[in-house]
Amino acid sequence: MDGTFVIAYRLRDAAAGLAQNIVARWAPGRPATTMCTLDREDFDAYSLERPAIVRLDDGAWRLYVCCASPSWPASKQWWIEVLDADDPSAFGDAVPREVFRDDDVALKDPVIRRRDDRWFAWICCHPLAERDEEDRMTTALATSDDGLRWSWQGDVLAGRPGAWDARGARLTAALPDGSATYDGRASKEENFSERTGIAEPLGGGALRPVGDAPVATVRYLDVVETPSGYRTFYEHPLPDGSHDLRTELIDR
Repeated sequence: MDGTFVIAYRLRDAAAGLAQNIVARWAPGRPATTMCTLDREDFDAYSLERPAIVRLDDGAWRLYVCCASPSWPASKQWWIEVLDADDPSAFGDAVPREVFRDDDVALKDPVIRRRDDRWFAWICCHPLAERDEEDRMTTALATSDDGLRWSWQGDVLAGRPGAWDARGARLTAALPDGSATYDGRASKEENFSERTGIAEPLGGGALRPVGDAPVATVRYLDVVETPSGYRTFYEHPLPDGSHDLRTELIDR
């Protein structure tokens, strides 16, 4: 209610061997204050990806962490673990629990929402069967009663052959009206240079990309509804190939 956000984001520099998840407190007009830093070594992982953070009914917090196989690149497996803590600053003391893993599919970049006492998770899925083609991606939906034990509902979003999102579609934000934003790219060469598109609901959880072009040259867009409007957070590309984390407030 004081306009403060608790945010979770990744910090990665492959050349330096750095892969972290940062949990921070941020308010408009002020710099973010780090509350907790999680390193890849904490999960016996080669790297960490975009996390997802959730506030629980009892005031505690939950963090979903994406972990890459320690034998990377021989294995390009990803799985997702969860941490529970009374306060975001205490995630470093929490014991990780595995919640998503599949031997044939890399699972990462979860988007977690709670609606009417039901949990929903949109998971980016990368098939592993074909070597050097693991960057291909779709989005699958899972549901749960507690956010820990999940049931798969199948793929709900995919790219379109011949389109700007032909190589795959990764859901990044699930909006209240049932629509979504997603990352897409046309080719393997565009990996790490995804752009943002819009998808509309088809019923039964399925989504369909809208339009013939992306709406923004950013990735990992998330949207938080606030009394003042829609607060967006996203990764913005820089000339040297890196990305920084940015935010905007969009009027209703």
